[in-house]
Parts: sequence; structure tokens; C-alpha cells
Amino acid sequence: MATVSEISVRAGRRSELALMGMAWVIIVLARALVDYNAAYLELDAIAFYGLGAAVLMIAAHFVLDRVAPNADPVMLPAVFTLNGVGIAEIHRIDLAEGTGFATAQITWAALGVATMIAVLLLLRDHRKLRRYTYTAGVVGLILYMLPLVPGLGITINGARIWISALGYSMQPGEFAKIALVVFFAGYLVTNRDTLALAGPKFLGLRFPRPRDMGPLLLVWAAAMLIMVYERDLGASLLFFGIFLGMLYVATQRLSWVLTGMGLFAVGGTMAALTIPHVRSRFDAWLHALDADTYSSGTSEQLVRGLFGMASGGLFGTGLGEGRPDLVPYAESDFIIASLGEELGLTGLMAILTLYLIIVQRAFRASIGVRDGFGKLLASGLGFAMAIQVFIVVGGVTRVIPLTGLTAPFLAYGGSSLLANWIVIALLLRVSDMARRPSEEVA
Repeated sequence: MATVSEISVRAGRRSELALMGMAWVIIVLARALVDYNAAYLELDAIAFYGLGAAVLMIAAHFVLDRVAPNADPVMLPAVFTLNGVGIAEIHRIDLAEGTGFATAQITWAALGVATMIAVLLLLRDHRKLRRYTYTAGVVGLILYMLPLVPGLGITINGARIWISALGYSMQPGEFAKIALVVFFAGYLVTNRDTLALAGPKFLGLRFPRPRDMGPLLLVWAAAMLIMVYERDLGASLLFFGIFLGMLYVATQRLSWVLTGMGLFAVGGTMAALTIPHVRSRFDAWLHALDADTYSSGTSEQLVRGLFGMASGGLFGTGLGEGRPDLVPYAESDFIIASLGEELGLTGLMAILTLYLIIVQRAFRASIGVRDGFGKLLASGLGFAMAIQVFIVVGGVTRVIPLTGLTAPFLAYGGSSLLANWIVIALLLRVSDMARRPSEEVA
């Protein structure tokens, strides 16, 4: 006789399969609309594209059903939808500019799904990662510092965040964030009692003791070094924001967050006043519409993106009917602006809702899992996704200074796509453990 848990598992996987079907329709329809509006529609190509998407989605669902049957049923369809919409928009820009980014992005997406499947097959219990706490920390720092190696690192658009080897370029910081989340989770779960309970009180808040400030100061110093030497404001903010979020989850002390934000504000202000590259980003943010700033090219990309989104209005011009190709790097850094023009505010809000769903399911897994390491791991990965989306969308919409980060799953880039599929694999693994009955976990 089937137990209640077995029935709920089957219901969850059936729900996932139904949502996968809806995601598949959106993916294929988005690609077909782009080709139709570009007078380039070929039914054979659309059928082949739809078949490939279906194979990847069914494979992911089948593996999840076998090795993580209790995993969250909503996260995977949301990710496939984002990835498919991103590929459709990149394909639309290819048609306008004569480039071939969409083909490469499809290849990276397939590799990303394969990587996610491999992680799920090889890592059957997320708690094993705790054994490699300090190894992950060292690996993460090495990955962040790789672009500084002479002959290996390359500078693109003023930021030295890429490495080049064997004719390919890669952004190691995308993988570094995963390693550092593992390190922070392992470190904080071991030391959270000291960080949470010790320290003097001031205005109702318990502030950390000077001797306990070591980890915070070390991470802050590393973030500042990344900003100074790699000229990457976005990675610095993401790196430090993940740590602060996980520190709050571990200690439940707002004073840690306030102290960290104060430190970063001081460091960011000093960098904006002394580092030319960072100062130009702040100038473009504060004086985007000034004639001198625009004519010098400092804010040209940002202003074009803003006008593109404005022309999209509430419902957009339609996929394939806008002019996102007028914005430099429309397929990567500014794909949010491209989608805002062609899908309008309504479409952009739908995309942000999908991100919100992924982050919400990550925190739901964090709340439900029973071990402290898993709670911090899932919350750290959720913070990484949320902060990166905020940095990207905030930069494009001029809420914060523009950075070089890309929108997860949407923007062109193999490093970002592979790393974020690994993030999803880890979140699915934690959610599987969180939704298991207690006796199975034991």
C-alpha cells in the first residue's frame, strides 16, 4: 500500500512535468515569434529546436525523478523558461547584427543541463560538501584572483575579470561564488554561536567584539581588492553581499549587516574618488543625461538602454519588432533592456517574477532542511541569485551604478550559464533533503 509520502512525491513530479510542458510552449513560441517577425520562419528549424528543448527537459525531469524525487517541482520549469526566453532574444539580436551568439548559447545551455544532471548524480547528499569547507574557500579566492595572472587574465570593457586559454575565454568569478558559498556555510555553521551571542549592546543592538571582526574584515578586504585590481564593482558587491546575507542567517543579528554595509559604503566611496574606472561608472550613474557625459561615451550605453525600455512601454514592441541592436552588448550586459523593449514592462515583470520564484524556493528549502550547513548553503545560493539580479537590473535601470555582471540564465555567456545550472543542482539537492520524511533523512 502506498504511503502518504510516496503519493506526495508522485504528485510533485507530475506537477513539475505539467509546468515543464508550459515552459516548453513558452520557449518554442518565443523562438517562433522572433523568426516570424523577422520574416525568417522555417517550420523545420522550429520543430528541430522544439525537439531539442523537449529532450533536455525530459532528461532533467527523468533524472530528478530517479535521484531526487522529493526535490522542488517548481524551480526547474522556471529556470528552463528563463533560459529559453534568453536564447530567443539573443537569436533575435543575431538576426539584426549578423552574429552567431544564439548557437553558442544553445550549446552552453545543453552543457549546463548536462552539468546539473552530473552534479545530481554524483552528489547524493549536500552535507558531504562540509568536509571541503576550507578547500572551497581557497579555491574560491584562487578563482577570483586568476584574472590578475599575467598572460592569463584579459581586460574587457575596463574590467579584468576574464581569463583566456586555448582560444576560449572564461569568467572564473562565476564559479568562485559557488565555492565561497560552500566555505561561508561551513565556517558560519561552526562559529555561529560565538558570532551570535558575544559582544556589547548599543541602542538595543548587540554589536560584534573587535576580536570577532576578523572574518568580516578579511572578506571586506578581499572585496575591496577585487574592486581595485580587477576594476569590478559588481563582483565586489556580490561577493560581500552574499557574505553579509549568510552572516545574518547564521547569527540573526542586524548589527553585523549594518556594520558590513557601513564598511562597504566607506570602501566604495573611497574607490569612487580615487579609482578612475569606478569613478567613471559613478559619473555615468549620476550624470547619465548630461551632454558631456553622453558625448564622451561614458553613459551612452546606459542612456540607449533606458530609451529602448521606454519605447517598449507597457506591453512592448513584440519579439523581433524592436531595435535592441542599437544598444551595445545587448545580448549580454543589457539583455534586460532588450527584453524590456520587446516585451514591455509586463514581460519584464514576468521575468522578474520567475527570478523571485527561484529565490523564494531556495529560501523555502533553507527553512525546511534540518541541518545547519544545508540551511546556510541554500540561503547563500538564494542570496547569490537575488543580489546578482538586483545588481544587473538596478544597473540597467539606473538604480545603482552599472556593473559588468550578467542576468542569470538570460544573458549570453558560457561561464555564467554553467555556474548557475550548478547552483540550481545544489538547490534541488538541498530541497530534496528538506522535503524528505524525517526517517529517510536519518
